Amino acid sequence: MRRVNVFRVVPRSESDAECLQRLLDASASLWNETNYGRRQYLTDPDIDAPIWEADDHYGEYKGVVGSATAQQVVRKNDQAWRSFFKLKESGEANGLPGYWGNEDEGRALRTYIRKDQYTLRWASGSREQSILDVPVGKQLKEEYDIGYRERLRLDVQGNPKWDGEAGQLELYYDEMSDQFRAIQPVTVEDSRLDSPLADESAALDVGANNLVACSTTTGTQLLYEGRDLFDRFRETTHDIAEYQSKLREGRYSSDRIRRLYRRRTRRRDHAQDALARDLMERLHAECVSTVYVGALKGVLGKHWSVEVNAKTHNFWAFRAFIDRLAYTAAEFGITVEVKPEANTTRECPECGEREDTVRSGDSFWCPCGYEGHADLDASAKFLAQETSGEVGSMARPARLKWDDHRWSELSRSRPNEVRAHQQKTSVGSTA
Repeated sequence: MRRVNVFRVVPRSESDAECLQRLLDASASLWNETNYGRRQYLTDPDIDAPIWEADDHYGEYKGVVGSATAQQVVRKNDQAWRSFFKLKESGEANGLPGYWGNEDEGRALRTYIRKDQYTLRWASGSREQSILDVPVGKQLKEEYDIGYRERLRLDVQGNPKWDGEAGQLELYYDEMSDQFRAIQPVTVEDSRLDSPLADESAALDVGANNLVACSTTTGTQLLYEGRDLFDRFRETTHDIAEYQSKLREGRYSSDRIRRLYRRRTRRRDHAQDALARDLMERLHAECVSTVYVGALKGVLGKHWSVEVNAKTHNFWAFRAFIDRLAYTAAEFGITVEVKPEANTTRECPECGEREDTVRSGDSFWCPCGYEGHADLDASAKFLAQETSGEVGSMARPARLKWDDHRWSELSRSRPNEVRAHQQKTSVGSTA
């Protein structure tokens, strides 16, 4: 089984920090330029080059990141595109592989290092320091006085949760905490897992107003509310547009606009990181071993409003969130699977009706008389679909809100039946 160690990486000097940042920035540039060429291949009919051709970009950056790391970044992009074409064949593709940020919103500083190219030595005692050695290109070695056969040496903070065959290392900069971090996949024998008896499942409905609605086979329901978080995101977006309208002709950005973009992205990413960890800690306590996440294909633009689509595309950053979920889940020995969840938001859990059901905000109604919470019901139906069995009665849901630092539980209560009734009456009157 594959698990993950996550730990902090600490440069030993300002010079080492600068060298590491340049390594990550060059890797991000290599990804972006490789990805740009491949996106152009699909959109520009005059391009004759094969989509996998990336030799020019590889040669440009190997002097900074090193040959092996440059190959890893390009191969990672290969994987993203092969996954896209596979999903496209099955009709489930949800957009082209994206970029690692840009100048305005801030570049995602990240790289991937082959498993035989780095050395990680964990301290065996309290007086020892854990150490990570990573390769850099010839150009950086010359600039930062690193020996020809030496590598960049960094300190490590944290303890490994898993011990086994190590895989490719992901190294990145977390702008919110102003720290460098690393993710190390580890292959662990099944007999050594920390929760061998865990066999419960959970299903997530990823939404616009409620970021995540979760149901588990243990009867737990969790609702992570996102309205306030999105309102702040939208306010910053409005400020960006206002400042852009005041730019002189020929200018497209400014320092203030770039700061606003980065602030908006940091807030979103911080909330998503915290959500993923809070959720997985709760699910681990429930002995959940598998989490099903609904794919958004077929939902965007078909059933949702323009505002909801904007929330999902710009604010939610679905792919990035799934990556966060998967990495965090792996720390706890939980597997994440993305599955289609067609009709779960439209089908009545009581009678199975789809055509005449009504959704307004969080409320769901059916002509049969059923009323419930749309997102929580959808996650429960999705769970029943993936576990091929009946899902029992659920406990009162835990509602969680973001306070800029953590997700706090408000109360455990049934959906507001009075509000649902009022909305139903209003919809009926309008009709």
